[in-house]
Amino acid sequence: MTLENLDYDKLWEKCAEFHGHVCGGLTIGYKAALYAIELLDLSFSEDEEVVTITENDACGVDAIQVILGTSVGKGNLLFHMTGKQAFSFYNRKTNKSIRLVLKPRDKNMTREESLKYFQEKDYKDLFDVKETTIEIPEQARIFESYICEDCGESTASTFIRIENGKKVCIDCFDHYSRFNV
Repeated sequence: MTLENLDYDKLWEKCAEFHGHVCGGLTIGYKAALYAIELLDLSFSEDEEVVTITENDACGVDAIQVILGTSVGKGNLLFHMTGKQAFSFYNRKTNKSIRLVLKPRDKNMTREESLKYFQEKDYKDLFDVKETTIEIPEQARIFESYICEDCGESTASTFIRIENGKKVCIDCFDHYSRFNV
């Protein structure tokens, strides 16, 4: 996918339809995805060719999913919750990556002013381009499942705990700690 071949109006409409409304946050993700396409020569990820690590769970993540095809279900959309408007993009084919961090703006803008600001700004003016701080994660694995011996629900092996000699899921596990952490 190249930026010249994109129908921006149609792509924006798909993002807004998926998200449910138009807002400044959606625009942030839309612009981040377009910038990542330019910087990393990305195309829509059919499987795990593209990986996104988002540092927030805000509106922009929906646009990134629509444009780049990264999703939680495919294992190529991961959350590293820092509360920052920052997104790391990885191209598995080229082993190149970038981290886009939203530049500060006037915090006194109304929602309407913010939307206008984000939509009018070129993506190059919205983000600082940085090196990624997290290595590209391995591709998603499929794990064996076990039946929780308390609730009877099937649980991936990585989420099973042993308690009093029984395999139990995290929900049934009686977490023990002598510290409040």
